Amino acid sequence: MTTTTVTPAAIRAVGREHVRVEGRDKVTGAARYAGEIPFAHLAHGWLVLSTVARGRIQEIVTGPVLEMPGVLAVLHHGNAPRLETDFVGMLGTKPDPTCAVFQNDRVPHAGWPVALVVAETSEQAREAAEALVVHYEQQPHDVEFTGEDTRAYALDGHMPAVTDKGDLEAELAASAVVLDAEYTTPEEHHHPMEPHAATARWDDGRLELIDSNQGATWVVGELANLFALDPASVRVRSEHVGGGFGSKGVRAHQVSAVMAATVLQRPVRVILTRRQMFTLAGHRSPTIQKVRLGADADGHLRALDHRSLSRTSTVYEFVEPSAGVARVMYDADAHHTENKVVQLDVPSPTWMRAPGEAPGSFALEAALDELAEKCGVDPIELRLRNEPDKGPVSGLPFAGRNLRACFEEGARRFGWAQRDPRPGVRRDGRWLLGTGTAAASFGAGAAPSTATITAEADGSFTVRIAAADIGTGARTALTLVAADALDVPTERVRVRIGDSAFGPAMIAGGSMGTRSWSWAVTAAASELRERMVPGMEIPAQGITVRSDTTEAIAALARKERHSFGAQFAEVAVDPATGEVRVRRMLGIFAAGRIVNPLTARGQFTGGMIWGISMALHEEASRDGYFGGPVGADLAGYHVATHADVPHIEADWVDDPDPEDPVGIKGIGEIGIVGAAAAVANAVWHATGVRHRSLPIRPDRILTAGHRA
Repeated sequence: MTTTTVTPAAIRAVGREHVRVEGRDKVTGAARYAGEIPFAHLAHGWLVLSTVARGRIQEIVTGPVLEMPGVLAVLHHGNAPRLETDFVGMLGTKPDPTCAVFQNDRVPHAGWPVALVVAETSEQAREAAEALVVHYEQQPHDVEFTGEDTRAYALDGHMPAVTDKGDLEAELAASAVVLDAEYTTPEEHHHPMEPHAATARWDDGRLELIDSNQGATWVVGELANLFALDPASVRVRSEHVGGGFGSKGVRAHQVSAVMAATVLQRPVRVILTRRQMFTLAGHRSPTIQKVRLGADADGHLRALDHRSLSRTSTVYEFVEPSAGVARVMYDADAHHTENKVVQLDVPSPTWMRAPGEAPGSFALEAALDELAEKCGVDPIELRLRNEPDKGPVSGLPFAGRNLRACFEEGARRFGWAQRDPRPGVRRDGRWLLGTGTAAASFGAGAAPSTATITAEADGSFTVRIAAADIGTGARTALTLVAADALDVPTERVRVRIGDSAFGPAMIAGGSMGTRSWSWAVTAAASELRERMVPGMEIPAQGITVRSDTTEAIAALARKERHSFGAQFAEVAVDPATGEVRVRRMLGIFAAGRIVNPLTARGQFTGGMIWGISMALHEEASRDGYFGGPVGADLAGYHVATHADVPHIEADWVDDPDPEDPVGIKGIGEIGIVGAAAAVANAVWHATGVRHRSLPIRPDRILTAGHRA
């Protein structure tokens, strides 16, 4: 046995820039992703998706396909294992039936999974899947999304559908200035660099899934429920994930892989194609949002009415809670918000980076800008005049609200004081120039998690936690947190993540991952340090402690917990071609203690770049005749590229959360919130024309003209 002591670290790790601890593995190819890990006797599955948007499966002609080279099986509703779907999962929701594949003959939307062809090679599986003949009883479908649909209804999601206080109509009537406008955002899609992939295998009665997901604990729970298994007999590993953005939960590819592995008793891998991801990975619903604001002549709000309509499928209810952002940002004597949905024959929407806040902030922050113009008040000053001192709807105190500091610092660095408020007067040659701003917020929650830390005999420490690093740098952040909590250099800390065998932990989602995991790591480190006394002998197997933050999280006082930010954008608009160029962006955030400035800045700027994409490019279209997406690839679905990305700067103000062991809030999603609104507000300032529908395409610029 070896003796060791916990010695003070020469440099505190949290708050200092640190390159990714797995960076070398990723750039050299040593890091293997879910679709790359080899298995002996691996079979490959290829999903067959429906070609009709609504109907019934009459017949699946499997005979000719089963005779094709290498084909091992064709699973469908007539022969697939039965699944349990009547349960509520880790996130408090029932499973989307899209993942419960091959359970009946119903086809509720184009691209619905109707079969899985399994073969010896991926090429054989694809060829056979494309040859499979499926006969349908086709039924009329409806994919048209309008604000006049009488079937719309209020739906609770992770927040109540409707909130209401005060006499809205009376306050609007008494207002000196009233804004009544409608804003729309289109269908948008997750497109992580790494496609969704999973390999399932059985080993001595235990199910193992090698997956690309946002939470191994989440996937274990869903699979155990679906297949009626003991969760202890299911292990999910997801060491490296090439992006998720909300889409990498439990989906058809994992479930079908488990089915095939069960039937064939050999490992089976299923990988989604980019085109399949348009129907099987979820998406952000389009929204139609109506905002009514009533204010005194000086811009103080008397009435705020934010109503959002989104779209869901006929098999699963999911709401995009866009009106929820108004419940945090601004107060008024009369305050009404509501989130409604309409069911159509489309795939189920799901969480997508900043669900609700991203589209909701576009409508609300554009409306605030319009109100500022009507009142003749500077857009920043109008927002600061309407800063609430407590939750506008909840009435709870804020656990820190440093939005004012974000605007003050951002305005100084962006040069806002030199801005001419008149629209359409600033030029650079043929370009019209404009600047815009918007506020941002996103919830700063924490969820129970467990972690273990082992003091090794060689003086190092191994942290094990079922966290997921979906590109955020979480593995590195946890290394820094653990090093400080143990008071040792980072070189003495190894962090292992992405394995359900490490115990339950929060998913990477809701901007809660790093905060939740760091809390658990800090708690385990604290207990381990108490057990280790100077000079004690460490046995060969090490000393291991385990933490569980359930009680600590439950003991938190009820407060409004959010990160905040101020977004600034400068655009150039060519009135002859309709081209919009974002020249520079600045985001200043109050988002708790920043663990790793290097990766944090990447998260902020990544969200802001996505905001440019949302404002100017992203738009999925659905063909009314066949009901499916048009241009279901990255050639037809436009996203911001390097040529679209200007000088972007992100920074933060000091904002540690005193009730968090590390001071963390959350940064994963706030970067996109308000970014599209800032760009849209800048386009108005450049042209004098307000665009209330995203994206702001060149044809829309040309159709609207300009006021200069």
